[in-house]
Amino acid sequence: MPAPVQKRSQRTRARLLAAAEALVERSGFDALRVEEIVLSAGVAKGTFFAHFADKDALMDELIGARLDAHIDALQDLPPPGDVGDLVDRLMPMLTFMSCERYVFDVILRRSGAAAIEEIGPIARTFYRQGEIVIPWIASGPFRKDVPPDVLAEGIQAFAMQVIALRFCALHAAQGIAEPLKRYLSAWLLAPQAR
Repeated sequence: MPAPVQKRSQRTRARLLAAAEALVERSGFDALRVEEIVLSAGVAKGTFFAHFADKDALMDELIGARLDAHIDALQDLPPPGDVGDLVDRLMPMLTFMSCERYVFDVILRRSGAAAIEEIGPIARTFYRQGEIVIPWIASGPFRKDVPPDVLAEGIQAFAMQVIALRFCALHAAQGIAEPLKRYLSAWLLAPQAR
C-alpha cells in the first residue's frame, strides 16, 4: 500500500533539507545551489519548487533553525549583570549571523524588515529573542526610563548595524563585540551610569 501523499511529501521535504544541510556543511551557505540540492536529494527540480518558493525560502528554514538553536541556549540563563555580559551571551548567535555576507543578507531580507508578508522562521527568531531579552532588561541593571521592549528592539537594531558595518570595507577589520558594547552602553545605561 503506497504511503499517504502527506507523509511522502514530508519525507521529500526532509530529504531536501538534509541534502541542503550537508552541502552547507561542506561548502557554506553562499555556495549552495538548487541544482546540487536536488541532485543530492534525488528529486526533480520541480519537486524542490513544490516545497520551497525559491532558494531564500529554503535558507529561511536552514538559517532560522540555527538561530533558534542559539536562542534556545539563551532561554534559561539568568539576567546579565552588565552590558558586557549581555554582549557575551549574544556573541555566538551574532557570530553565526555574520559568518557569511550571504547569511546576513538572507537574515535582513527574511527578518520582517523587508515587508515580506509571510512571517517565516527567521522573523520568528527575532520575536523569540525579544521574549528572552525583555525580561533581562526589565530585571537587570539597565535604564528604567525607557520601556524594556523598546530597549530590546534597540539591541537588535544595534546588533544588525554592527554586523552590517563589519561587511563594509571601511570597518572590515573591526569585530562585533567591542562596537556593540559601546552602542549598547550608550543605549541601555542611564546617563549617570555610563
